[in-house]
Amino acid sequence: MKDEKNLQDLDLTPVDQELELELLKKQEDGEEKEPEFRLNSRRDERQLALYLLYALDRAEYSIALDDAIKTFEKGFDIEIPRESFAIALAEGILAKRDELDERLTPFLKNWRLERLGCCTRLILHIALWELQLPDAIPSIIINEAVELAKTFAEKDAYRFVNGILDEIAKSSDGGEKPAEEKQ
Repeated sequence: MKDEKNLQDLDLTPVDQELELELLKKQEDGEEKEPEFRLNSRRDERQLALYLLYALDRAEYSIALDDAIKTFEKGFDIEIPRESFAIALAEGILAKRDELDERLTPFLKNWRLERLGCCTRLILHIALWELQLPDAIPSIIINEAVELAKTFAEKDAYRFVNGILDEIAKSSDGGEKPAEEKQ
């Protein structure tokens, strides 16, 4: 397939290549519509934060969040309120990215952080960051992360996301380490 060869020329992980191929197939079949952006709910805001974080991650964090926001606004002819939850979410995750990785790693068990697909890792970051908020409702945050994973992550990644976040939420120390490792 011509598109597969072109994708292999890009510096994409195998998972990202697979996701890109799926997107191309959907576009060819007319299934993929232009995304509609609105910020009417927390779900919309989480999705927007995921888009922004994904853009920054793919650029290896070499661009500023403000630049990504401006590019996004220009490309989709929208205005993103700077006081929105989406921006606060993206800023919070960017500021604590390494800390979130450290807190997540013990729960991965037989997985290495580097093996996670980009979207799966970012969805886990979003949920883990939200779980730290004072008014966090773990069941809602986990459900929203699962829905994001169903839409944006690898096939069946939503199960992985659900299991990891459920264990983190159940840990009595707020996600510092898995229950069986506590003393």
